[in-house]
Amino acid sequence: MPSGPPPAVSTLAATALVVADMVGIGVFTSLGFQVSDIQSGFALLLLWFIGGIVALCGAFSYAELAAMFPRSSGEYNLLTRAYGPAIGFMAGWLSATVGFSAPVALAAMAFGQYAEAILPGVPPLPLGLAVLWAVTAIRLRGGRRGEAIQVGFTLLKLALIAAFIVAGFATGGDQPISFTPRAFDPGQIFSAGFAVSLVFVMYAYSGWNAATYIVGDLADPPYSLPRALFVGTGLVVVLYVALNAVFLYTTPLAELAGQVDVALIAGRHVFGETGGRLVGALICAGLIPSLGALMWIGPSVTVAMGEDVPLLRLFARRSRTGAPVAAILLQAGIASLLLLTRSFEAVLDFIQFGLTVCAFLTVLGLIKLRITRPDLPRPCRAWGYPVTPLIFLAVTLFMLVHLVAVRPLQSLAGLLMMLAGLLLYGVTTARARNAADRSQR
Repeated sequence: MPSGPPPAVSTLAATALVVADMVGIGVFTSLGFQVSDIQSGFALLLLWFIGGIVALCGAFSYAELAAMFPRSSGEYNLLTRAYGPAIGFMAGWLSATVGFSAPVALAAMAFGQYAEAILPGVPPLPLGLAVLWAVTAIRLRGGRRGEAIQVGFTLLKLALIAAFIVAGFATGGDQPISFTPRAFDPGQIFSAGFAVSLVFVMYAYSGWNAATYIVGDLADPPYSLPRALFVGTGLVVVLYVALNAVFLYTTPLAELAGQVDVALIAGRHVFGETGGRLVGALICAGLIPSLGALMWIGPSVTVAMGEDVPLLRLFARRSRTGAPVAAILLQAGIASLLLLTRSFEAVLDFIQFGLTVCAFLTVLGLIKLRITRPDLPRPCRAWGYPVTPLIFLAVTLFMLVHLVAVRPLQSLAGLLMMLAGLLLYGVTTARARNAADRSQR
């Protein structure tokens, strides 16, 4: 099929992409583990606010880099520019294989599990596979239809979450919890439990960099990209703080402690016995745009690698409507395999280390280029530099240390995955060099 350039993506669609990628299953599940160590309402909301500030600091840094080098593919392109093609290939290898496929599988399975509240008796796995391939079919059609559907479902997600927040505060809560600072708060804020909870909060905020994966498709990257990153991330910060405030306002801490399905528990307090079904429908509706975002941005990495690496040239081809068919099918195929083998949670465990390292190196690359290449044009400069990138680096380094300490085997597996990417890069470059030498003889 002949190739065609993808249509320009609007600022609204890029912002919707950021929101959809960020608001996944994490915000509906992680509070239960936080209240086991922290009982202060102020400290719990501060935790989500700090996580949002760190995400914004990362967005400021990524906006400068991606506006400087406006090529779709995220860290693959940015690390290549900052450190060279080997490090970029390593990041691309992680993303193109399981970096996006595992979250897709997790979101699809979560859809199937929460859909049971609406369709009791239907197995989660077929539902997960069905929604995955329905979203894939939309992405394969290309054109502006997929963009419009993405924006529409994201707006629906925001409306449902806003309705839940309003209903939660309107019904009133009689829980003995306060959101104002109290004398015992400093001890909880500087506790080990607060630090560990921050790691999980940052995972819930992942996706703030989504628009950098399609920056090459934006009509005006220096204008659209920073607005999409800042508005999308800022909106999610407000939603996350308000949503967790509703959970705490309506539901006893004892019922939330140690529970995964905190949204379902809070939903019963807000809407009565039908709350579980309503919240299940809310989460299912919210997971569809999350899947759409992951299936949109993930293949952009494989496309860029296909353009650069002759052995992967197949994945750079596009349909008449601009859809990278092979790249989309590769990601959907890996995600389906992970769903069928139920191994996606294990994959997420060991790739988290590598993905966090890539984000750390990317923001560090901003500082490196400021020092080594001050002459480069910078259409968009990171707000608050150097404080904002240093905040992001400090928190990300803390997360890496935590991962190594708490999950040493998974971190080692992630490191081996990164080394495998570097080894593969060495093999592909050697083969390309040998082929070039033979052609010159």
